[in-house]
Amino acid sequence: MSLDELYRRVIMDHYQKPRNRGRIEEGSVTVDLNNPTCGDRISIQMHVDEGKIREAKFLGEGCSISMASASMMTEAVKDLTLEEALHLVDLFSKMVQGEEVDPDEFPLEDIEALQGISKFPARIKCATLAWKALEKGVKEAADQG
Repeated sequence: MSLDELYRRVIMDHYQKPRNRGRIEEGSVTVDLNNPTCGDRISIQMHVDEGKIREAKFLGEGCSISMASASMMTEAVKDLTLEEALHLVDLFSKMVQGEEVDPDEFPLEDIEALQGISKFPARIKCATLAWKALEKGVKEAADQG
């Protein structure tokens, strides 16, 4: 099996069986974003306690890349500090734009499957929608202190 095939399977697995799909009702930061060019919509909820993301969930509609990316993101940010989460957003953004990212700096696990998106500039917005919502939510949570 080629690496591209493996990455496609990882993306489809997250799309067909999304992790952390749902809503956090109490004590959460909620961010709603959409991508008007393709119709993707995402709502991210995070429960932040003592400067760490204790739980992250999402609801949304969109293409397989957008929804798989949200699933991967909610898995990756659990128990990260707000600062670590912002760093991960930065690494992800660089990765999908085709820049080299040191996997030892931050383990990307399933997220690495999205690095091929850099070859399809029109799809980068799909992959980054949930991450932009995360970034906005982290900044809101930090402001609430």
